[in-house]
Amino acid sequence: MSTFSVNEIVEFAVQIEHNGYAFYHEATKHKGLDEASLMLLTELRDQELHHEKIFLALRDDEDLQHLILTQDWELVASYLKTIVDSRIFNTEDAAIKLAASATNVKDILSYAVQFEKDTLLFFHTVKDAIDNPKAQAAVARIIQEEISHVIRLNDFRVALT
Repeated sequence: MSTFSVNEIVEFAVQIEHNGYAFYHEATKHKGLDEASLMLLTELRDQELHHEKIFLALRDDEDLQHLILTQDWELVASYLKTIVDSRIFNTEDAAIKLAASATNVKDILSYAVQFEKDTLLFFHTVKDAIDNPKAQAAVARIIQEEISHVIRLNDFRVALT
């Protein structure tokens, strides 16, 4: 089995969360937000920052300096790259531009749902490809939070119609 530095996996995750923070932060500036929308987007923004800190802590954990990855890691790594490359936004600037381009709250919510679904796909793939229970548990917690984000965003979007 291949061993990879945890940094190689965590950096993708940190960047995803950082870009999500940038998106939500820019979205909170939208002039058409009501108080409930602003509260939701602010909470999601803050959770992205929290997730980023969790991944940074994993990177610094001595027990996780080298993760044992599945035998098919090269295929998984290629798949992860495809997920990362096809996300709704790949950079902080792209995230900010997308949030700024939204014409209304429904657009923001639709973009956010797509981002969260992309993020879920990435994290499920990572969780399935690592063999360390501590790292798997941390990723599983974040997966549960991301699932709750998708549900909350979708419910909020449906309630607007």
